[in-house]
Amino acid sequence: MNLIHERCAGLDVHKDSVVACVRVSGVEPEVRTFGTTTESLLALADWLRDRQVTHAVMESTGPYWTPVWHILNEEEIELVLANAEHVRNVPGRKTDVKDAMWLADLLAHGLVTASFVPPTEIRDLRDLTRTRRQLVRQRVQHVQRVQKTLESANIKLDSVISDIVGASGRAILDALVSGQSDPERLVLLANSRIKAAPEALKQALHGRVRDHHRNLLKLHLQQIDATNAGIAELDKEIERSLEPFRSQVEQLTSIPGIGDNVARTLIAEIGVNMKQFPSSAHLVSWAGLCPGLKESAGKRQSTRIRKGAPWLKPVLVQAAWSAIRKKDCYYRALFSRIKSRRGPKKAIVAVAAALLTSAYHILADGTFYEELGNNFLDRIDRVKKSKGLVGKLNKLGYDVTLKDLAA
Repeated sequence: MNLIHERCAGLDVHKDSVVACVRVSGVEPEVRTFGTTTESLLALADWLRDRQVTHAVMESTGPYWTPVWHILNEEEIELVLANAEHVRNVPGRKTDVKDAMWLADLLAHGLVTASFVPPTEIRDLRDLTRTRRQLVRQRVQHVQRVQKTLESANIKLDSVISDIVGASGRAILDALVSGQSDPERLVLLANSRIKAAPEALKQALHGRVRDHHRNLLKLHLQQIDATNAGIAELDKEIERSLEPFRSQVEQLTSIPGIGDNVARTLIAEIGVNMKQFPSSAHLVSWAGLCPGLKESAGKRQSTRIRKGAPWLKPVLVQAAWSAIRKKDCYYRALFSRIKSRRGPKKAIVAVAAALLTSAYHILADGTFYEELGNNFLDRIDRVKKSKGLVGKLNKLGYDVTLKDLAA
């Protein structure tokens, strides 16, 4: 097996320790254990520098690899982050020292595929967008608990108002918390523009609210207010972090179905430098949006998509549902065509992959989205079918020239 790197290191990173193995061609491997404090990691950097290590690899073990990466990234060492599932050692021979030696051997022979690690400003933006998404989930959970509490009190507010924490719903909830339970008075707090009739609203608000319910409602509403304040603060910080990438956000939002939040998530998850991915197909595969391949004995057993990019994939699928609602749109035609053969689930994943492909080319070329139209696939099929038929006639010894019929 060819040797790619003569001086490299494998790092087995844990919460409180880093086992480092330096592999030099023709020399016995050297292994040392370091702590994970800043002082210990600086000592690790000095040790690697003294041994003239040019490349180092570590596994992406939770958040523990991050500080090691930050400190070693300041050295003249090319770092490689490896997916732990792709560099597993031989079963029955697993120790920290053997793991570090195994990583060093794989790196020395070029058998490690580097994971995508964006630059610092993109990683900071990623932390902000992911935290915002977590807060949004927490807010949804508290809204659901408010609904559960109302059901326990036999208040059917969510049956007549779509958003129970909107202007009308929140006014009614605050009144319930303050002790008001008369449906006649609660109805007056609702906005006149809601679709529910006053009589239906009055019946929905006729329940049995106890102090127990009021205390729970007050607690959940306080949590919702605090979460909303945190989301608003995060939005301001995200906008400041996005200032260098404002043009890329405008380009991405030109794609049907992609709004500001989706564009921010795309930049945070994949960055703006598409040179990290050799092609759009590599990016789609990295995001876990391409069909899997599991074949044995000449039979394809499964084409399920793999797990991957849990912060990006759901956002793209939501954007795909939005994109297919636009009339005379390429994504709508793509969804309809695949849905008829493979069903809606596979079709929407295909549209999400197409959205990511468009985002790749837009970021790589610095252009805006150009609509292909809902008949684009039909035009492609016509060209392919024509070429196929001409090829068959050529094999039969005929020279064919195609000419469009006069309109």
